[in-house]
Amino acid sequence: MSDRSLSLPASIAAPVDHELVIKKSRFLTHVAPVTSPEHADAVIAEIKKRFWDARHNCSAQVTGLHADRARSSDDGEPSGTAGIPMLEVLRRRDLTDVVAVVTRYFGGIKLGTGGLVRAYSSAVSEALDLASLVDRMLLSQVAIPVAHADAGRIENLLRAWVTEHGAVFGETTYAAVAEFEVWAPAAEVASLCAEVAEAAAGAVSASVTGAERVIDVPR
Repeated sequence: MSDRSLSLPASIAAPVDHELVIKKSRFLTHVAPVTSPEHADAVIAEIKKRFWDARHNCSAQVTGLHADRARSSDDGEPSGTAGIPMLEVLRRRDLTDVVAVVTRYFGGIKLGTGGLVRAYSSAVSEALDLASLVDRMLLSQVAIPVAHADAGRIENLLRAWVTEHGAVFGETTYAAVAEFEVWAPAAEVASLCAEVAEAAAGAVSASVTGAERVIDVPR
């Protein structure tokens, strides 16, 4: 497992909607997890369609495993007062595969350049405060073959173990034996193997397959 996996940006688990009112202007924020720039563009298009009568639908998006792709739009607001400040919030939160759209209904009172920057930044920041985060982790696959008679007990142990070690319970296959799959941080694999062996009095042996996968783990 490479150390760079420890610094993978996080993402959000589900879309969040939030409203902020500043000097009678309404800022409606929609943040959502996405899988690609095209997916993010589709979310932006849907919001623009939904709020077609709004003066501005500003947006920012960050995508890619290492947050290496980013776009933003002021959508008619003065240059640099909306999209870039929104994008900076996503960057400061160390997020990726996320899009933020802030719809503004003008309230008749001008906010000024600094006021707009603060408003759009706050709108996204407050929405993200409400979001559930998922951590991106590079996990190693561990296979645990178990006799059917012991499968229920070992499965319970594994399901409890993954919740405490940043791991994920994977697929189960049934043939001559029941084979459980756990995706675990490399640093935790030895602990998993030891606990399984102890619980089964040495009758069950967990093995690392060599496969690795980036998985979203709820924070």
